[in-house]
This record gives sequence, structure tokens and C-alpha cells, in this order.
Amino acid sequence: MRILLVEDEKGVAKFIKKGLEEENYNVDLTVDGNEGLSFALTGQYDLIILDIMLPGINGIEVCKQLRQNGIQAPVIMLTARDTVKDKVLGLDSGADDYITKPFSFDEFLARVRALIRRKKDNFTALKYKELTIDTVSHRVYAGESEVILRPKEYAILHYLLRNKGLVLSRTQILANVWGFDFDPTTNVVDVHIKALRDKLSQFSMSNFIRSVRGTGYMVGD
Repeated sequence: MRILLVEDEKGVAKFIKKGLEEENYNVDLTVDGNEGLSFALTGQYDLIILDIMLPGINGIEVCKQLRQNGIQAPVIMLTARDTVKDKVLGLDSGADDYITKPFSFDEFLARVRALIRRKKDNFTALKYKELTIDTVSHRVYAGESEVILRPKEYAILHYLLRNKGLVLSRTQILANVWGFDFDPTTNVVDVHIKALRDKLSQFSMSNFIRSVRGTGYMVGD
């Protein structure tokens, strides 16, 4: 799962990013409204977390422009202001939820999970041939047997299966699993793909992930 966090308060941003990453979410962080809008328009995010008071353009305007451009990812607004008028303004801009600082991280995390579930329209499983991914528990099954994966292995497999039938480049996989802060010369994708194939081969699924020479990887025909 990939989340965009747009928050200019360093302490709050670090707290949220660290907590989400501990829950195996991939988090891209930016501290500016203009840059946040650019990230959201060019990336594929399962959730966007927007502070209202931002350098550049504010979170309300970012959210409005996202909706005008057809971006339907759920949006959580963060703000220190808790008046009814401010909440209505945030929700009317297209936000799905509104959280006032300071907040309990457990409650925040519950709202994150709820919005991601809602985005999937209660569709909690991805399936292809013998493989099933439970997108709520982050567990993977080959038939009735569970395939034990590391967080990044799961994220790659989920990304490939969510885009079944499409060839995904190493750069796309890096951006969607590791975020924008990655070394483009790294071979980390190939290393994790090999590990995935080794684990899937134990369930007679060695050809589940296909290599497309000079391009990248794919699942499906």
C-alpha cells in the first residue's frame, strides 16, 4: 500500500511516517503544497494525507485540484483547527476524513485502514490462478497454503498482481514500493523478484512472475 504524506511540521511528519512504515505502508513525504500536488497527480497512491496549512498552496486547494483532475484516492485532512466551519470546508473540498492535531495514532491508523478498505469497495482479495492476496491482513496463499513473504516482497507481488497483464519497469516498481527516494542504479528489484520466485517455486509457481527482456516484469498474459 502506497501513501502520500504532505506535512510541513517536521516532528509530526516524522511521527506519522515512522508509524505507517512500521505497519508496512510505503510512505512518500513532501513538505510543500505544490510539490504534494505534483506527487499526487503523477503517482498511484492508495491514500493521501494532507495538512491544511502548507507552504505554497494549502491543503484545501490541493484537494480541490486533485478532485478536479480525477484523482479519487481517499484524502485525510490534518489540521490544528477544530471548528465546525473548518471541518466543513475540508470535507467540501473533497476530503474523506478530517483529523485534528494532536491525535491518537491508534485512532489515526484505524481511520487509514477504514479509508483504504472503502477505496477497494470492500474487495479484500486479489486472485490469479492459484494465488490469493488478502489485502487487509497482507497474507498470501498458494491454494490453501500460506506463502510467507517479507514486507517488500509482499509489496512487489501486490503491485504486480494489481497491474496484472501490464509490464512494469524496474523504475515503476522502485517508485511504487520504495518511494521516490531510491537509487536508480540499484539491483534491489531483481534481488527481491528472485526471492519471490524462489518462494513461489515451492508451490509449483516458478513461472508466476514473467521477465520481459529489457523492460521489466509482469504477472499474467
